[in-house]
Amino acid sequence: MSRGKKLDLFIGAAIDDSWAEVQSPRKTKVSNEIQEPSKHFLVFQKEKRRGKTVTLVGEFYRPKEEQAALLKLLKKKMGCGGSLKDGWMEFQGELKAKLRPLLVEQGFRFKNGH
Repeated sequence: MSRGKKLDLFIGAAIDDSWAEVQSPRKTKVSNEIQEPSKHFLVFQKEKRRGKTVTLVGEFYRPKEEQAALLKLLKKKMGCGGSLKDGWMEFQGELKAKLRPLLVEQGFRFKNGH
């Protein structure tokens, strides 16, 4: 950058008043609705993040504690990493073939074609 040119950046603060929080919309709305596993219609999604494949399964309508326990069980059985975000479970790698029978065993159902 040459001298004399000013760099125009927006960091999220207003000089006049105090700091302002930058609001970003969520991908999905978190639902408080709780359903039985047999009433779920789960779908698989595959994404690339930083060159790696991530398998998403959801959306789960269970209490947070049950979702966390299910995630821990699935990660242990498959030997992979994962997390729980906005009612969706994220697993490291392309694991649709391994994941589907484990979730059916737990009583969950899938939409047609997934």
